[in-house]
Amino acid sequence: MPFYERGATRIYYEEVGSGFPLLIIPGGGLNSTVDGLRTSHPFNPLAEYGNDFRVIAADLRNSPPGQSTGPLEIDRPWDAYSEDHLGLMDFLGIGEFMVMGFCIGGPMMHNLLRLASDRVVAAAFMQPSGFRPELPDLFYQNNIAGWGPPLCEKRPDITMDMVHDFLTNMYTNRADFVFTVSRDFVSSLETPILIAPEDVPAHPYAVAMEVANLAPNSEVTIYPWKDTQEHIDEAVAHARRFLKAHQPAVTTA
Repeated sequence: MPFYERGATRIYYEEVGSGFPLLIIPGGGLNSTVDGLRTSHPFNPLAEYGNDFRVIAADLRNSPPGQSTGPLEIDRPWDAYSEDHLGLMDFLGIGEFMVMGFCIGGPMMHNLLRLASDRVVAAAFMQPSGFRPELPDLFYQNNIAGWGPPLCEKRPDITMDMVHDFLTNMYTNRADFVFTVSRDFVSSLETPILIAPEDVPAHPYAVAMEVANLAPNSEVTIYPWKDTQEHIDEAVAHARRFLKAHQPAVTTA
């Protein structure tokens, strides 16, 4: 079982294929795992893109059903996750890479672009999360019920008071847009991005399209794209074309 370790943090990851690196951030909120890509996603990018890229995915730190563990960094929740992803790339000897994220992967990719825009050459946002004003505490409530209790059961060093503070800093105190960056940041973003929007409570269509309209170098898939297998296949193919178009050319001596 491959793990990347940094201090008290231990990240489980898997990789398949070869070629230009493609980091995958699974969906599932704070319960995000590599295994979830196989069981609860509209498609499995490890299987779909393994013949095209070096595809790498990891369990999110402190996902109760996963194998990654580490401190609960209450004061810097999003940055801690980004450091896990960037640290994994460093550990694997990867400089530049592309990234595809589902659900919570949306805010996390925005944060990666904020912290390491020189390394992320393209980003594909699949059913990205965002703030929905009519449900302002949606993510807090989902996670205080569905993530906090199993985490505390698995980790006696973490209490529900700590979970409350963590979620408050992660979501409640950032209750706007995509949580991790501003609209001005997205407007100035030169990195190519692809948006595959959805419209369920945690994945608001309006926010996904606002990102697409603000970003100067964006594309949008068909919508809806998850309603039929044919549409899923079309979105998968669109993402493949997008990623291949923006991977750096390989030069030989």
